[in-house]
Amino acid sequence: MADDEARIRALITKWADAVHRGDLDGVLADHAEDIVMFDVPPPHEGLHGLDAYRATWPPFFTWQAQGANFEIESLEVTAGTDVAYAYALLRCGTPEELTERPTLRLRLTLGLRKEGDRWLVAHEHHSFPHD
Repeated sequence: MADDEARIRALITKWADAVHRGDLDGVLADHAEDIVMFDVPPPHEGLHGLDAYRATWPPFFTWQAQGANFEIESLEVTAGTDVAYAYALLRCGTPEELTERPTLRLRLTLGLRKEGDRWLVAHEHHSFPHD
């Protein structure tokens, strides 16, 4: 299981780096066709499928290009034989937002499943605490 945890940690780190670079193909890699995502912006009932997931990223990249951060601060992974979950805290915001609220962190939870020898993100949840 430790090997799977390391592989999942590398997958998530690679995903976050792709987000930070604005690399859509990198963001989509290792995500299941039937992914379900609950994101900060609506729709509140979530998005279903890789095409809907794909459509959320260009507006985020536009916002991020204004100088926003997207960096993993902490990451925990638990892997079973064919399912796993991970949770993380990320610094996600513009320099102004992070200066104004220095403890603000994006919460990320991922559910993964193993297909063959490959881990895929099947569920993704992003949230900010409501102060």
